[in-house]
Amino acid sequence: QVQLVESGGGLVQAGGSLRLSCAASGRTFTLYAMGWFRQAPGKEREFVAAVKWGYSSKRYADSVKGRFTISRDNAKNTVYLQMNSLKPEDTAVYYCAADATGMIDTTSANYDYWGQGTQVTVSS
Repeated sequence: QVQLVESGGGLVQAGGSLRLSCAASGRTFTLYAMGWFRQAPGKEREFVAAVKWGYSSKRYADSVKGRFTISRDNAKNTVYLQMNSLKPEDTAVYYCAADATGMIDTTSANYDYWGQGTQVTVSS
């Protein structure tokens, strides 16, 4: 069982930065792939970024590539999402998720555990 708790959301002006954190419980954290998804009002949940269990592989949605960076600190059981050059269209609730297969996946239905979400609002 893995519990995930996100933090770091807030209100920021366009062009600004935020860093989201996701703290995980459970001794097997290092074996999970970790992903970030987001859901804007009236829209489906969409993939943002993911990192494989062994750090070596990462994937990003085209809409955030070059602006967002996912990283993980297995010693701290934490995954991060550094978000730079934020745009109003980045406004959403951001969710952290864990995939027990350990492999990168862009499909939300394949993730096993989810956090409660943290709101990110980017003003124009």
